[in-house]
Amino acid sequence: MRVLVVEDERKLAEVLFSALQAEHYDVIVAKTGEDGFYRANAELFDLVLLDLMLPGRSGLEILQTLRQRRVETPVLILTARDGIEDRVLGLDLGADDYVTKPYSPKELRARIRALLRRGPEESKSATNIRFGDCELDLIRGELRRAGRPVPTTPLEFKLLALFTRRAGHVLTRRILIDEVWGEDTAITERVVDNQIANLRRKIEPSPADPRYLKSIRGIGYRFDPEEVTES
Repeated sequence: MRVLVVEDERKLAEVLFSALQAEHYDVIVAKTGEDGFYRANAELFDLVLLDLMLPGRSGLEILQTLRQRRVETPVLILTARDGIEDRVLGLDLGADDYVTKPYSPKELRARIRALLRRGPEESKSATNIRFGDCELDLIRGELRRAGRPVPTTPLEFKLLALFTRRAGHVLTRRILIDEVWGEDTAITERVVDNQIANLRRKIEPSPADPRYLKSIRGIGYRFDPEEVTES
C-alpha cells in the first residue's frame, strides 16, 4: 500500500513516516502544497494524508482540484483546525475523513486501515468502461470496438485499464512500469513507448494523431477521452 503524507512540519512528518513504515506501508512525504498536489495528481497512491495549512498551496485547494480532476484516492485530512466549519468544508470538498491535531496514534492507525479497506468506491463497482466506440470489459478481460472484440495482450489490457481508471491524469513512464510490469522489472522506457504505440493502433481513430492516449512531452502519457462512462 502506497501512502502520500503532505505535511510541512518536519517533526510531525518524520513521526508519521516512521509510524506508517512500521505498519509496512510504502510512504512518500511531500513538504509543500505544490509537491503534494503534483504527486497526488501524477502518481498512484492508496491513501493521502493531507495537512490543510501548507506553503505554496493549501490543503483545501489541493483537495478541491484533485476531486475536480477525478482523482478518487481516499484523503484523510490532518489539521490543527478543529472548527465545525472547517470540517464541513473539507468533507464537502471530497475528504474521506478528518482528524484534528493532537490526535491519538492508535485512532489514526485505525482510521487509516478503515480507509484502505474501503478504497475508491468507483473502481470497485465499475466493470465496463466506455469511451468513443470502445468498451473495456473488466470482467471478461476484453476490449471491444464498435461491438467487435479487439485482440489485446495482457500488458496492453492492463495498460488500458490503468489509463481508464486515471483518466485525465498524467502518468509517467516510471509509474506505468511499476504498476503494469512491476516495481522490480528491469525494462527500458522505450518498451513502454512501444506498448503505447501498439495500444493506439487498437483504440485510436487515427493512431498518428491520437485523440485519447496523448503524449505529454518529457513526462509520460495522459488518457484524455471526451467522455468516459462506467457501469
